[in-house]
Amino acid sequence: MTDPHGQQEHAVRLEWGPTGGTAVAAGADVAVVVDVLSFTTTLTVAVERGMAVHPFAWKDERAGEHAADLGAVLAVGRFEEPAAGLPAVSLSAVAMSRVEGVDRIVLPSPNGSAICAALAGSGVAVVGACLRNRTAVAHWLAPRVADGAVVAVVPAGERWPDGSMRPGAEDLWGAGAVVDAMVRLGATGLSLEATHARDAFRAAQATLRDGLLACASGKELVAAGFAEDVEVAAGLDVSDVVPVLGEDGAFRAAR
Repeated sequence: MTDPHGQQEHAVRLEWGPTGGTAVAAGADVAVVVDVLSFTTTLTVAVERGMAVHPFAWKDERAGEHAADLGAVLAVGRFEEPAAGLPAVSLSAVAMSRVEGVDRIVLPSPNGSAICAALAGSGVAVVGACLRNRTAVAHWLAPRVADGAVVAVVPAGERWPDGSMRPGAEDLWGAGAVVDAMVRLGATGLSLEATHARDAFRAAQATLRDGLLACASGKELVAAGFAEDVEVAAGLDVSDVVPVLGEDGAFRAAR
């Protein structure tokens, strides 16, 4: 008897956060991690600009040590100033779009980045997806799905103050957007969870920008002065970059 929480009878699965992601990635061929505000959006912008991006689960001294070992620049928090002489690399997609002269970064976040780091080395290919590149990701997946690959879509969610996961509308829409594009390219065998996410995206698509600004995560960023980051995240299908996690632990554009 299969575990129903792993959705193992389905070719396209979907579940939330680190624990859910591990469950649906078991036995899958590809895990598509979605963190619209902001890890996978910022990741896509960085990879568009030619950077290798190492996800990291912790924003503490371990992240700094990891960056030093790699000869990489450690991304700081949105409100942090970079160390003297270092570029202003952060989780802000807008800030990332302005970075020059950086080849390799370590990009920590407690949600999307942590999930990617946890799935690294698990035997699944890990892909970063957001609204900006959802159709590009679906095109990359299409021949693999046609050959029988199983895809686990993992909306990252956010965190409550007590550390528990908070599902976010933005990641529901982002994950559903990927599933929607996959179905348009011929994918079948969706779990109920994947189907519902697709339906949620379709319902929100016509007012996606306004929805992102009005959802809890969007309001939080706007109140903190990062409305432009939400605008960047709302750009549907504006990127053809597919960030794929390599054996060296870095995301680079798929070839």
